[in-house]
Amino acid sequence: MPSGSDDLSALYASEALHWPEQVSNLEAKQEVAQRIAGRVTDGDLVGIGSGSASYLSLWAIGERVRAESLAVRVVTSSYETQVAAVRLGLQTLPLGSLRPDWGVDGADEIDPHGRLLKGRGGALFMEKILWASCRRMYLAIDPSKHVQRLGERFPVPVEVHRHAVDLVGRALEQHGCARWVLRLAGGKDGPVVTEWGNLVIDAWFDQIPHGLHGELKAVSGVIETGLFEGYRFELA
Repeated sequence: MPSGSDDLSALYASEALHWPEQVSNLEAKQEVAQRIAGRVTDGDLVGIGSGSASYLSLWAIGERVRAESLAVRVVTSSYETQVAAVRLGLQTLPLGSLRPDWGVDGADEIDPHGRLLKGRGGALFMEKILWASCRRMYLAIDPSKHVQRLGERFPVPVEVHRHAVDLVGRALEQHGCARWVLRLAGGKDGPVVTEWGNLVIDAWFDQIPHGLHGELKAVSGVIETGLFEGYRFELA
């Protein structure tokens, strides 16, 4: 794994998938990834989340598995981590088929109460399934992810059915949302489409009270939110 290098081409998932091209706080994330890889034992089934921290952890796990000839299987929550796992020679299993012994995932923000904001990569629905499936979850974050108020830096992602965008938008306003937009894609015309064919709304809140996730999940058309409340995890 490149150490602190700006050239991440050696970490591309495949010749067709050049990701990641940029990683913020790369050295700190690589240190966390090495700690995560150090937890691997022979025979483990490991859940791999989404985003750069999870991706780097997967890469470190793959390198250790290859160096020590370990028998390790993985379950992934996003297309890019699944493709990378195949490139690394790791056996992959479908999400939800078995309970991983443990998993690793990152976060966009974590507040003093241990609540998480996730979903900038658009895989929030799959990540929730992964978190609920893993017997133990390790959170791979660097110090920049700690905030005093959830939603301080990023909006709340809300995965919605394509026929419910305006319906959900109006409901968000009724729940204190100051502004919301449909997330647009960077490499195609139109909106971001998730692994499950849904769309993503980014919603800004001045305050995110406890229980907001449950209230939003009750709205017709909401598939999942990026608010992670009540999940157990250990810092990596």
